Amino acid sequence: MATLDRRAFLRTTGLAGLALGLAACGDSGASGGSGSGSGFGAVKIQLSWKKNVEFAGEYFADSKGYYKAAGFSQVELLSGGGSGTSVESGLTTGRCWIGLSTPTITAPAVLQGAPLKIVGATFQKNPFAIVSLGKSPIQDPKDLAGKKIGVQDSNELVWNALLKANNLDPSSVTRVPFQSDPSMLTSGQLDGYVGFVTSGPVRLKMQGVDAAHMLFADHGLPLVAETFTVTQETIDKERDKLKAFLTAEIKGWKDAVADPAKAAELAAKTYGKDQNLDVAEQTEEAKMQNELVVTPDAKANGLFTMTAELIEQNIASLAKAGLTVKAESLFDLTILDEIYKADASLKLS
Repeated sequence: MATLDRRAFLRTTGLAGLALGLAACGDSGASGGSGSGSGFGAVKIQLSWKKNVEFAGEYFADSKGYYKAAGFSQVELLSGGGSGTSVESGLTTGRCWIGLSTPTITAPAVLQGAPLKIVGATFQKNPFAIVSLGKSPIQDPKDLAGKKIGVQDSNELVWNALLKANNLDPSSVTRVPFQSDPSMLTSGQLDGYVGFVTSGPVRLKMQGVDAAHMLFADHGLPLVAETFTVTQETIDKERDKLKAFLTAEIKGWKDAVADPAKAAELAAKTYGKDQNLDVAEQTEEAKMQNELVVTPDAKANGLFTMTAELIEQNIASLAKAGLTVKAESLFDLTILDEIYKADASLKLS
């Protein structure tokens, strides 16, 4: 699937994103609900990919009126993906107010001088994984030795970082050119491939194939994903507005976590109805992604929060990927801290 290649590129390289600003936040697709809401007016959120169940929390926040109740007359959900779409360039050109991205894309932008900050992380764990067959699972990095692993060129950065994090000699693994065709795995041409845990194993399961996975985040490369990214100016001058928005997002994601079936229905039948999504598959993907959203720390501290330890782990992981950036230059979790201090009921029960 070519779409996964583009998706992987956007999430793991991103270095060309700032040069593509005018293409950044196009394709609004289904937008947020309009209405007579007051206070903060209309804003645009740039999604990291096309409208599937990955953005279920945003769909709930829109359809259940959480955005409107927070004071927004409209929150427009801009589709990501496609040629050259970049949250970072959209933010720096003002074509979107907030976006969902990932540290491996935002960090290069910050290192190039973009005044951006990550203020929360929907996925406490990045979905990158080694997907393999249940009958011969790859469950530990040491299992990679002597194996044939499919790796897209666009995933080279994160693949090399995984090898470095686990002190694995690249020559001990046979890297096979890969274009997201799972039949290479089921036919025995590959022992595993680099893919997303939220989609690869689910699609194989839907085909009746028993699949296994090994999350990069659990094996030396902890990185968050679907990170809420804004400009420093938004933090400095629109803090209350940002708090209101993130509060609505928290409510939406609490609903999404609690009801994967409804999340899939909203994705397939309303917000992503032009994507030809399968409700059953989207439901399984929603269940899988809940494992990335809800961790013990997220339960204890609230959705989107990052502990100091997790932030430092992300900084260390970025360094393994060749991106040396200071935590205070990339993350600002004080907004979420203030939200949960003011209303502890927003935490997961």
